[in-house]
Amino acid sequence: MVTAGCSLQWIAPAAATGASSLSAWVIGGIAMFLPLSVSVVFLSARFPEAGGICAWTRRAFGPFTGFMTGWTYWTGTIAYLPSVLYFTAGSAWLAIPAHAPSGATGAYFITFSLLSVAIAAFLNVRGLALAKWLYRIGAVARWVGAALLVVLAVSTWWRFGSATVFNRHTLAPTFRLSDVIFWSTLAFCWTGPEAAAFMTNEIREPRRTVPRALTIAAPIIALIYISGTASVLLAIPPERASGLYGVVEAFRAAADHLGMPWLIPLGAGCVVLDRLGSTSLWLGALARIPTTAGLEHYLPAGFTRIDPRWGTPAVAIGIQAAIVAVLVILGQSGTSVRGAYNVLVEMMVVGSLLPFVPLCGAVLPLSRTPGPDGRALPTVRRAAVIVLAALGVLTTLVSIVLAFVPPPEEADPLLAIFKVALLTAVLLLGGFAIYRAGRARAELAAPSGADRAGA
Repeated sequence: MVTAGCSLQWIAPAAATGASSLSAWVIGGIAMFLPLSVSVVFLSARFPEAGGICAWTRRAFGPFTGFMTGWTYWTGTIAYLPSVLYFTAGSAWLAIPAHAPSGATGAYFITFSLLSVAIAAFLNVRGLALAKWLYRIGAVARWVGAALLVVLAVSTWWRFGSATVFNRHTLAPTFRLSDVIFWSTLAFCWTGPEAAAFMTNEIREPRRTVPRALTIAAPIIALIYISGTASVLLAIPPERASGLYGVVEAFRAAADHLGMPWLIPLGAGCVVLDRLGSTSLWLGALARIPTTAGLEHYLPAGFTRIDPRWGTPAVAIGIQAAIVAVLVILGQSGTSVRGAYNVLVEMMVVGSLLPFVPLCGAVLPLSRTPGPDGRALPTVRRAAVIVLAALGVLTTLVSIVLAFVPPPEEADPLLAIFKVALLTAVLLLGGFAIYRAGRARAELAAPSGADRAGA
């Protein structure tokens, strides 16, 4: 969970809000990770069934909600990939010391993103044996890059002082527009506990293992986010820490201060390999979610077909890659590179957070259900679980609303809001249409009452 969930990509937008982001990480963990973890642990212990969040919401609210939970989880994660590709393209551009952020064009970002997703799709279609090498290289690059960033930032601070002021005033959370907008991204960064629910049948003693894993993961994730954000702020002031370039900007500033510019391509290369590995990993994993979440009954029959030569869901991988490509092009249209990245992040946050509303909401009706031992949950414990689940719902809803607010530097705020709203509507209406079509096919295929009686 730590390796899959944490990324240097999100420490730059956090650093852009200043030193107060360090305390915001802690608040975000309490407001999002804790309620989500409690909800997942409670539901997985009481209903350890395949499908995880889809099965729980189906049990609590019916088949349509169960389908839409799985649909938004799947498509929301697909919407996550374009922002990863743009961040990767920006990091690759600044790997060359002579390049300035202003020199990168929209055409470069689109081309880089399309080539990257095509390579990731090719590797995943050819099978895990080939694709896993990029996963592994990316995982190693992530830890090497994080360690290098911390060492460079601390060395710069030791010799030249901090680029950012840290005191009790700057560390206190603020309510500036840029800070409030970041809260939605921060909530997304603290998601991840729900992934364990898809594998409860494959985890040994999930009632013990899952809570223990979440307890261990939480402080490690917080340490990575906080130390990474602090490192960026030690190396560069908040105004230079853009979400698109900020991490490599920190590498460049620290390496230049220390007289070691040759470290810039190394640090940027680690960031690029990390994100390329993550893109490939998610593209392959997402193609398998429809079957795990029970969506395959509603999708076209060929979607989850396994390629006989490579043994992979090649059609699903190809369609997902095409969707990512379309989102990249739509996100860039009519705006600047930074504006496109902001739209892609906002779209990703909205789509990715939607399934957590029914997930945490399912705790309320299902908390009255006896557990596998036939016993009801004690009143005090049930009240605590309900309160935390309600906090998860509230945090998610507020974060979704904030994701629609464009940042102050956005040149065309109305266009940005329209893009996010339009793509979100397409996601939801598309899910509704596929659900209705799937139900119609199932009803046509089912034998009629007269047929059953005659049989």
